[in-house]
Amino acid sequence: MVQNLINHLYRYPLSKWKTIQRFGGLMTYRKMLTGKQEMIKASKTLPPIPSKEDGYKVYFLTGKNYLYQTLFCAFSLTTVSKTPFQFILVDDGSFDEKLKIQANEQMPGVKIITKEEIDRNFLLKLPLNDFPYLHHKRKVYPHIKKLTDIHTITDSSYKLVLDSDMLFWNHPTEIIDWLKNPNGALHMIDCEESYGYSKNLMKSLCQIEIPNLVNVGAIGLNSKSINWIAVEHWAKTLEATEGSSYFLEQALSAMIIANQQRTILAAQDYIVNPKNGEERKKVLGHYVDLSKKEYFQTAWL
Repeated sequence: MVQNLINHLYRYPLSKWKTIQRFGGLMTYRKMLTGKQEMIKASKTLPPIPSKEDGYKVYFLTGKNYLYQTLFCAFSLTTVSKTPFQFILVDDGSFDEKLKIQANEQMPGVKIITKEEIDRNFLLKLPLNDFPYLHHKRKVYPHIKKLTDIHTITDSSYKLVLDSDMLFWNHPTEIIDWLKNPNGALHMIDCEESYGYSKNLMKSLCQIEIPNLVNVGAIGLNSKSINWIAVEHWAKTLEATEGSSYFLEQALSAMIIANQQRTILAAQDYIVNPKNGEERKKVLGHYVDLSKKEYFQTAWL
């Protein structure tokens, strides 16, 4: 009780204030939040985003809090490329009928993988008795669903998964080429290493050198290449040894692809945490951390 009170009155407000200061102060932070609300409103008036049944499959883990970002990301992709895509929205657990109607109206032909279907796939592929830690993490750490929920879908082996907080600015030749002839893994390069765990520990677990700076904003994987028994062990051991981390899913992804042929998206073209609009002359911006300010205030306009 006392600890909860301390958290409520001191730690949480202090953490929030530090975040506000990192974004330039209260006025700047409020402007960013206003831009976010304007983006949410504008997402509902975007032109229809076609999803073709015979198009190249692009997966998003999304839901009530992120659909507006998903719409903008998919819209930007169809704006810069004439390549046909089939957009597949994987329910993060928050879809309701209203959201399904909105998604179907704004993305004609979209495929929505419902929570019920995901749960069936997950239990069939990763039964509780054999994978208790992944079942636990799925309940408390939504990011793990980018692995557990998407890569237990059986519609195709190779899957390209995009984060919603990205915008395409020019034709993504390298991504399209991988979709046309997928082989091994595809990933972005991070602006700084963000695994949340020491590479020595990661290497000791998967017995191979860990690639540098893997960012999973855009990541292509062969679902059949994932050794789920190993992933269960890795996740449990990483957290038991060095604690929990927001970046667990990214660390696990780097470990999964460590021994695979990799298509690496050039950091100067696929930019993580862009600054001052540098991404607009390139291919893609992944708006993480402080670049959220640009994302919400100007990038989507």
